[in-house]
Parts: sequence; C-alpha cells; structure tokens
Amino acid sequence: MQASTQRVEPITGCHLLQRAFYCVVALAIISIGLVLAGRYFGHTISLGGHTEETTLHEVVIGNSILELPANAIRFRSQRRDGVAERVDLYLHWPDMQGYQPVFIGDFNGSGDKKTLLFLTFEPRATSRDMSGRYGPIYSTLTDGPGKKGPSGLTVQNFRSTSGFVNEELVVAPENTGRVPFVARCLDEATSKSNLASCQRDIFIGEDLQLTYRFPRELLADWQSVDQKVRAYADGHLKTLK
Repeated sequence: MQASTQRVEPITGCHLLQRAFYCVVALAIISIGLVLAGRYFGHTISLGGHTEETTLHEVVIGNSILELPANAIRFRSQRRDGVAERVDLYLHWPDMQGYQPVFIGDFNGSGDKKTLLFLTFEPRATSRDMSGRYGPIYSTLTDGPGKKGPSGLTVQNFRSTSGFVNEELVVAPENTGRVPFVARCLDEATSKSNLASCQRDIFIGEDLQLTYRFPRELLADWQSVDQKVRAYADGHLKTLK
C-alpha cells in the first residue's frame, strides 16, 4: 500500500493574525504618543500662552537694550533676543514678578482681586511724557477743578468735546523738584469690567517711552506703583560699557 503524502497548507488566518498584531502594536505606539503629547500640550494649553521660563532675553529697541525674563513678556512672539519695535510685559502686583503657576488665576483674570500691571516699551513718539503734556494739553481739555481722589489725587472730568469717552484725568499736585503724577482712567462704572483701566506713560533711558496700565483700584497706592514701575524699568535697562 502506497503511503499517501499529505501536503500541509499554511493556515489562511495567519496573515490576518499578523495584520492584527501589527495593528495592536501601532495602536499602542499611537496611544503612548498621545499620552506624552497630552502631558506636554495639556500643560501648554493650561498655561494659556503664559510661560514659567525665566530665561533673560535681550530686546533691542532703538538705541536701548532691555534684559527681560521670558515669563514677564506677555506675547510668545516677543520672547526672543534681537531688534523689536516694542515689547509688552505683564507683572504681578506688588511683587513685580512675571507669570508663576501660583498666580495663574490672577494672570487669567479670574482672581479675587485685580493684580496685574501691563507695561509697553517702545521708542518715544512725543517730545513730552504724560506729566509734561498736562499743562499744554490735558489741562485745557478738562472741566472745573475736579473732585478729591484717593491719596491726595484730584480727579478731573474731560470735556465732552475732548474725545476721551468715559475717561477721567487723575492728577497729583507737583512737589518741589518733581513733576506731577498724571494718568488717564476709565470712569468707575466702566473700570469694573476692565483689568487695568488706568494708563500713564513716562520716559525711560535715553530714547524709550514706557506706557503702563494698572487697575483703578490701585490709585490709592499710586506713589508706590509709579516708583516700582520706574525701578523695574531701570533695573532691566542694560547699560552699555
């Protein structure tokens, strides 16, 4: 009797099993990638554009160089070294620090108090800062002597024809050897929905103008605010040797 040879055929399901195995491996790799990306991008999204980095950037504006920490620079596109037309900062009051995780509510505008100052450095656009413009310009646009404000300030109303809608002029008397403090603020009603409703500009260094905005609620501390803003600017202005 002739023994019959039996041909062993490959199981047709092997190809399917191999494909399934590769699919499982691919899905596992994708899942791991999504977890890692989620950790990174999730943290980035939670920062809302803020950064915890404190690396100093040398920003050149005109003939001036500013050394600024990354977490104090408001916009991501400005967190770099080199020449710029302007640079915008935001600082936590009263410590004058840039973004930190502990202050995330304040930096996102959801804190119990308004505690942010907004600073903009740019080339000087006028021959006088806001204090210098008071006599020749602002004083001619207001009505009456004004009313008493906090900490020795006087709050003056702008004339309806001045173009300053819902704004008031806040002035401190001129002291011996010092120019008067002058700022424009949104009125009290409008300020309630604004994080930084007062604005003032000053000259820094040889050719820089610094415009800073602060909450109207800080008017009672106007002397400290102005002093700390000037000190911060001077402290980050690089002196060329």
